[in-house]
Amino acid sequence: MTEANSGAMTGLRVIDLTRVLGGPFCTQILADHGANVIKVEPPAGDEVRDWGPPFHEDDAAYFVGINRNKRSIGLDLASERGRAVLMKLLEGADVLIENFKPGTLDKWGIGNETLRAKFPKLVHCRISGFGADGPRGGNPGYDAIIQAMTGMIMATGSQQSGPMRIGVPVVDITTGLYAAIGILMALSERQRSGQGQFLETTLFETGLAVMHPHNANYFMHGKPPSLTGNEHPNLVPYAIFPTRTDNIFIGVGNDGTFRKLCKEIGKPELASDPRFVRNRDRIANREALRAELAAVFSQYEAEPLCDRLLAAGLPAGPVQSIDKALTSAHAVHRGDVIEKDWYKGVASPIRMGRSKPSLRHLPPKFGQHTAEVLAEFGYSPAEIEALKASGVICTERRR
Repeated sequence: MTEANSGAMTGLRVIDLTRVLGGPFCTQILADHGANVIKVEPPAGDEVRDWGPPFHEDDAAYFVGINRNKRSIGLDLASERGRAVLMKLLEGADVLIENFKPGTLDKWGIGNETLRAKFPKLVHCRISGFGADGPRGGNPGYDAIIQAMTGMIMATGSQQSGPMRIGVPVVDITTGLYAAIGILMALSERQRSGQGQFLETTLFETGLAVMHPHNANYFMHGKPPSLTGNEHPNLVPYAIFPTRTDNIFIGVGNDGTFRKLCKEIGKPELASDPRFVRNRDRIANREALRAELAAVFSQYEAEPLCDRLLAAGLPAGPVQSIDKALTSAHAVHRGDVIEKDWYKGVASPIRMGRSKPSLRHLPPKFGQHTAEVLAEFGYSPAEIEALKASGVICTERRR
């Protein structure tokens, strides 16, 4: 990532009212690629600033990891004057994104109907737990709760461990991804119609949507998934195997790849064994094949074996911790870690030929850019001071 702003989203202005993870993850994607993202925080600040340790000064790594390339202002939207400032910010905005409880903006008199009438070209994105309607409409949602409610936890873990939460907040993150996609869709449609529109992504629907292949399997045969641990419900072998040194993961996607694997590890006879010829045979005899392969892999060291299998075009990889992943030769070669001053982060995984992502702003301190942003929108120094004195804007958190 470069420091110059040549990104695909350059010229896009985003007013970001979101907190925690899904929304900030979405807006960092847009910001990395050039969007002018103004992060509007309540007087208490985005609560994930406190989700540590570890901390850089007063901000947790949790906040730092999803808020680069944004400018922060502190604004009290619960006050009428604060909402007037927001409406001023929206005059030049392309996108508004928020994750308030459904109905909050309506209560404040700035709901979607009001915004659409005043800013017909505005794309308004809302992220919520369950949406505004339905039996769960308006209910709060957290990643792990949605994992539990959408079958995700029941598809994770082994018979020995029981159901388990996925170790990263996959629902929040994928909701942010869907929100970014939805915003880009709405902006594309705006080029044709000249009109903005409201769009919504929910944690619950995202949780359901990403449950592939378990949803598809259930629709086909009517059975919920069983706990298979690190195994795949539809492919064998597709699992972790121990070696003489470390664990490796082997993934076989078709019968030809299985034959090639058997030849490469010196066991070609396994590919012609009637129990293992086709994938459906291997699924029926999963444990027998696992025992055969485990006996072979236990003779090898993990890294040389993975290198050899990968060189032969076979999907395999070492099971390694995040420190090894981030410092691996491939990650270093690809520039996957970016650094500036005190900051380290993972680079945007979207690599474009001409429109490069950039690191222009370090994750902001609370309210760091309040005066700067308001000045850009025509507020005089005296007006800014008056807003600060009245508590409408703030540069220090009120905890």
